Amino acid sequence: TGSKIISDRNLWSTKAQSITRPNRYLLIATSGVYVIEGIKITDAVVAARILNATLVVPKLDKKSFWKDASTFQEIFDVDWFISSLSKDVKIIRELPHKGGKKWSPYSTRVPRKCNERCYHIRVLPLFSKRRAVQLSKFDYRLSNKLDTDFQKLRCRVNYHALKFTDPIVKMGQTLVNRMRNMGKHFVALHLRFEPDMLAFSGCYYGGGEKEIKELNKIRKRWKTLHISDPEKERRQGRCPLTPEEVGLMLRALGYEKDTNIYVASGDVYGGNETLNPLRALFPNIYSKESIATEQELEPFSSFSSRMAALDFMVCDESDVFVTNNNGNMAKILAGRRRYFGHKPTIRPNAKKLAHLFIDRKNMTWEEFSSQVRVHQIGFMGEPNEARPGRGEFHENPTSCICEKTNHKSKTVSLPRKMGNGLPEADETGNDEYIIDNNQESYNQNEDEDEDGMVSDLQYLLNDTMVNDFSTGSDENELEDLLSD
Repeated sequence: TGSKIISDRNLWSTKAQSITRPNRYLLIATSGVYVIEGIKITDAVVAARILNATLVVPKLDKKSFWKDASTFQEIFDVDWFISSLSKDVKIIRELPHKGGKKWSPYSTRVPRKCNERCYHIRVLPLFSKRRAVQLSKFDYRLSNKLDTDFQKLRCRVNYHALKFTDPIVKMGQTLVNRMRNMGKHFVALHLRFEPDMLAFSGCYYGGGEKEIKELNKIRKRWKTLHISDPEKERRQGRCPLTPEEVGLMLRALGYEKDTNIYVASGDVYGGNETLNPLRALFPNIYSKESIATEQELEPFSSFSSRMAALDFMVCDESDVFVTNNNGNMAKILAGRRRYFGHKPTIRPNAKKLAHLFIDRKNMTWEEFSSQVRVHQIGFMGEPNEARPGRGEFHENPTSCICEKTNHKSKTVSLPRKMGNGLPEADETGNDEYIIDNNQESYNQNEDEDEDGMVSDLQYLLNDTMVNDFSTGSDENELEDLLSD
């Protein structure tokens, strides 16, 4: 009859069981802090699916800039990770042993923006040499443009399979609850203003000769760091906003002086002297250290990834998320908050705001406030800000969400992971977003932007591209520094 006969295996087996090839194992080498690890792990799962390989649970790099000895199992719930993806990709904890010894994987690197065909050409043949292949320097090595099924797998991994361990979830939720007990709403501010970050940016922040000498001394640590023009960097919008500038932006947008603000940051350059102008604008400033005891934070305080995970939870659950930069943490949280319901996510239009801050003393507050509101259009986390396919996938996961339409679609039913919080329903119902399992992939030709991540390193170094196959310690440390 010409009809296709369906085998018993096809009737009863999962997708992972039917496509995973035996003796084909994929490993990834990671570095950096939690935020970037999540992206790498997500892409590793998709890469394993593309290659029909078994994924070995990633081992986090303990030698990176951040000097964090945390394992995957100490940050993420590994049992949930494996079981929740069991129908998509086979995942194991360790490589199998052969003759009492572990297999030695074949190490290689793929270029950035590598798509399905790229993996088939560059990686697939290597499994004939070794049963295990390790992809090194696995940062943004997966194309932003993939088939819709792979994009949706990205969402299942990133937003549902990656769940923090119970101690992190419990402490993170405690911090969220304490912020909520202070008032009906709160703002979370991710503030990148550490000395290394400022030295790296090449910007000048008004600290006189003292600042210039201190930041120049830090810059000497990196031989590959380009000397930049501070004024040009600011005009181009490449300078993180100062704490005072963030405060002025928020007040101009209409946030009142009594707004509760949770600040997620490292050691702020200048300490209290730098933060005091922000406190003058918003006295109710808090951090995990101010709302939790040393004893409560003790299990996490020696590990940068676990402390970052706590901040991530509070920022994710906040009513409004604000950042002073457009780094990876901002992009990842913007995508996450877009996926789970479009809670406000304010990122500064730094290029436009830079001119306003310079001219602020020559205009009235009403004029300044009005201009801030105009320039921030498109930077407030509204549902229709980003056209489908624009930006990195983790920032704008449009293959997994769409505006509510009249056709039959399936609403989000999977549990939200990372923490315990659930997205709040929009009171008007106008911005309800839903999973559409029948949604077609966006028109790839419509996206004229360069595919893939332009890393913070490349962005701050005047868009100088880092050689994909460079292994210099300077480049590695610089990328680690800017990874959150």
